[in-house]
Amino acid sequence: MDSNNWMQQLLMLGIGTTSMVADKLREASEQMVKDGKLDPEQAKAVMDDMVKQLKSEQGNWEGNMQRQMRNMLQDLGVARQSEVDELRGRIDRLERQVRDLENKLWR
Repeated sequence: MDSNNWMQQLLMLGIGTTSMVADKLREASEQMVKDGKLDPEQAKAVMDDMVKQLKSEQGNWEGNMQRQMRNMLQDLGVARQSEVDELRGRIDRLERQVRDLENKLWR
């Protein structure tokens, strides 16, 4: 299974959850304004603070999720893309050397 696909799905889940929580908070603050428990200015300030905090936590969550995913893949022995690229380069060089040696032998 493609690890990037899993990562994207987990990140989208986090973004969706954050968006849903922000919507519910917005609804709750609007209801509190209607009930007279908060004035509109207070509700806006509270919402702005909460949304800012949620976005900050989302960034932390995404970073932690990426770190955990990298650690898990490393524990499973899955090679990083840079390692695969390096090995491909080494194989290309070795194939060239073998061709060169074969060409020398047939001359």
